[in-house]
Amino acid sequence: MRPIVTAVAASAGHGFSKVVQPDIVLLQGLGVQGDAHAGVTVKHRSRVKADPTQPNLRQVHLIHGELHDELQAAGFNVAEGTLGENITTRGLDLLGLPRDACLHIGPQAVLRITGLRNPCSQLDHYQKGLTAAVLGRDAAGNLVRKAGIMAVVLQGGRVRAGDAIRVELPELPHFALERV
Repeated sequence: MRPIVTAVAASAGHGFSKVVQPDIVLLQGLGVQGDAHAGVTVKHRSRVKADPTQPNLRQVHLIHGELHDELQAAGFNVAEGTLGENITTRGLDLLGLPRDACLHIGPQAVLRITGLRNPCSQLDHYQKGLTAAVLGRDAAGNLVRKAGIMAVVLQGGRVRAGDAIRVELPELPHFALERV
């Protein structure tokens, strides 16, 4: 399967889930137009409390739709947008991408991957046990965060379900994603 966008979502308020939309507009250097997390500086409430001047490395949140499948099979009621993501994908190993990889989405938009979403207790407020379900361990026992990746907008544009995604890897050496 070629990598595609399966859903897009946004929310003007700082709630947990986002509302699925027909399309979203990505704004260069800011994020999703009309979304609570858009901006040059950090908008996530706990990070604003720590330092409101830090750069916003979490302008756009992406989740692979295969995670929804896994969580649904485990009994959780999740769908596009419910975990707070702006863009849901299929056919792309988001968690396996290196830091600074670029995603060309649709005819114009370009995102640069900044890191992993760090699952927080809000997941358990949404559904008990969800935080543990999006955390795992690899063969070496290292913590694996499965709740999606974060990106910044390098080039704006309209994004909608069905848009193709093309990955552009950064120059070597590649660096694994860390939480941002």
